[in-house]
Amino acid sequence: MSKTKGRVTLPSESNFLEETKEMLDRWGADALRDSDGTKLDDDIKALDAKIYTTYFVARGHNEFAKEHMDECQQMYLMSRHNVAVDTSLSIAFMEGYYQEQVIPDYLHDPKQWWEVIDRTSGEVVDAGLWRVDTQQHCVIIENTVPFHEYTVSFLVYAIWDPTQMYNHITNNWGDKPHEIPFDVRQEASGRFAKEYLVQWLKDNPEVDVVRFTTFFYHFTLVFNDNAKEKFVDWFGYGATVSVKALEDFAKEYGYRLRPEDIVDNGYYNSTFRVPTKHYRDYIDFIQRFVARKAKELVDIVHEAGREAMMFLGDNWIGTEPYGKYFESIGLDAVVGSVGGGATLRLISEIPGVKYTEGRFLPYFFPDTFYEGNDPCIEAIDNWLCARRAIMRKPVDRIGYGGYLSLAYKFPKFVDYIEKVTDEFRELYDNIAGSKPYCGLKVAILNSWGRLRSWQTYMVAHALWYKQTYSYFGMLESLSGASVDVSFISFDDIRERGIPEDIDVIINAGDAMTAFSGGEEWLDDGLVTQLRRWIYNGGGFIGIGEPSAVHHGGRFFQLADVLGVDRELGFTLSTDKYFKESCGSHFITKDRTEGFDFGEGKKDIYALYKDTEIIEYSDNEVHIAAHSYGSGRGVYIAGLPYSYENTRLLMRAMFYAAGKENEYERWYADNLLCEVHAYPQTGKYAIVNNSNETQETMVYDGEGRGMAYTLEPCQILWKTI
Repeated sequence: MSKTKGRVTLPSESNFLEETKEMLDRWGADALRDSDGTKLDDDIKALDAKIYTTYFVARGHNEFAKEHMDECQQMYLMSRHNVAVDTSLSIAFMEGYYQEQVIPDYLHDPKQWWEVIDRTSGEVVDAGLWRVDTQQHCVIIENTVPFHEYTVSFLVYAIWDPTQMYNHITNNWGDKPHEIPFDVRQEASGRFAKEYLVQWLKDNPEVDVVRFTTFFYHFTLVFNDNAKEKFVDWFGYGATVSVKALEDFAKEYGYRLRPEDIVDNGYYNSTFRVPTKHYRDYIDFIQRFVARKAKELVDIVHEAGREAMMFLGDNWIGTEPYGKYFESIGLDAVVGSVGGGATLRLISEIPGVKYTEGRFLPYFFPDTFYEGNDPCIEAIDNWLCARRAIMRKPVDRIGYGGYLSLAYKFPKFVDYIEKVTDEFRELYDNIAGSKPYCGLKVAILNSWGRLRSWQTYMVAHALWYKQTYSYFGMLESLSGASVDVSFISFDDIRERGIPEDIDVIINAGDAMTAFSGGEEWLDDGLVTQLRRWIYNGGGFIGIGEPSAVHHGGRFFQLADVLGVDRELGFTLSTDKYFKESCGSHFITKDRTEGFDFGEGKKDIYALYKDTEIIEYSDNEVHIAAHSYGSGRGVYIAGLPYSYENTRLLMRAMFYAAGKENEYERWYADNLLCEVHAYPQTGKYAIVNNSNETQETMVYDGEGRGMAYTLEPCQILWKTI
């Protein structure tokens, strides 16, 4: 039995009463929930626990949806590129798409709402030069230019919710009905969503928390003709599109969006793309609509005396918790899947709710819980990564999801989670809402700013982060670091300048992406502001391809700050003399093994004699530092997440800020250990982030050192 109780949500299911009672005691849970594919029996709902019930607003109501198929959700899709070899071309635009998920929209005139583009010339083909064969799902184009490529951008109806589709396939649900998503922007659907919720609340008086999963529009997730993921963007607004939405947008903004504004050359405005003004307008338009409609539902829940919780996933588009309109929805809580430290911070720092909850991994599905597999491996890794972030800003609750009957068959796993739940409650009680010591204030600079706080790229369903090493590794490292982290956009700097309390700005990611900035760096005013700030004492760290866009004889527009640039093949005739490593350096002092730059950038070379080349191998620079007036720049070629690289980044930040003398406050010299201090409560924690015994010297806030031995995964609490 658990030593403590509370702050834990347990999944359950039908015909599992006695086992549920046992697990409530063992994990100290105080709430029960259903999951997609499970239901709670009345006797389970009668247990001494708060009851969460999953609620789908715009799916799972097939009786209504089948009567209003013209109100199904819609999407713009783009055909494959097709090469014309003659003066006419037939494009089978549905080729490669899963026709159990999407079907073409022939109810609205394709000549008005579709678009055919000559991708070689970039020109839109006149609608008079093409026609649609609705029987064969083909577009026939006349007067094509031989050996030019052509695409069709076309509207479809979504007839199967993609998350239910994934769960259906994963769990072999057989003939269970495909859930049809409908669009609450449409008159009948909008009315149904409210009326159904009112009646549902009357019919389910035992429900304490309505767990909206989520509201209206799914992130962009399209399957191929083999029922595998074809395109997925956790931030994608593709499923919010409809003819009515486009008409409403035109009325409000005074201009019409093109299909190309949505399909975006086939990139679909993924989060990696620097957003255009039209796409930003559309995002804002959808967010305002979703916030307004979601508030109507939340108000209904509150009028019934229940709590309203939102799952940060599935149909979450338009509810972005760091957006301008989120708080107006009036939610009580947000729950999200925890893939690691960065996702934990994404959830725990959400403003405007009474509490936050993290759903930890693994999910209790048969793709993990099967004979011969050890789910503890994933659970330990998930907990240790997330625990670093909990030490900085904890969620208020934790929980799990899926089939409890599957997890129950693995006693070793049940034992481990019992320890996790007790440890979480101990952490929460000790931190007690206090702000931890932060040695620096760091700003992450990208095109999205605060809107994408702690967010890079999350894959559907499991919601694992999967980004290029440069950006993801940085965020995961920072999630548990003793620094204050904020997120700013290029527009923030243009409009309001650089906040006075920022010590270091980090720009990371691949060239031309929204994270690095791409053509944002062609703004000479922006570049001037940043140079001036660094010159006057600021710190700048570039990871991967920072400030990268080819212009003015430079690839890195802040190459003068960083002291390095990337060879593009244009300066191969120019000798590069600066190749000598500077030897030992503050940034790499803790290094205990070889460097790992992951998919780090190649062909980086030093520009100046005074560039400090910290790591040079394979005839290229991987780490460098450079003084710039009173400030400093630091370059790192790549940063996959590891404890070694977390320490490297910490040292780089303190060096860039010129605060090396303050680095060893609340510090452990063993890089597998960390120290988190809470001056407001008079406590500090020494944490072993590994699953092995560790010895470390620990330095307090005054620089006094003491040796400690920590057991595997141990947290040792001390009084300041």
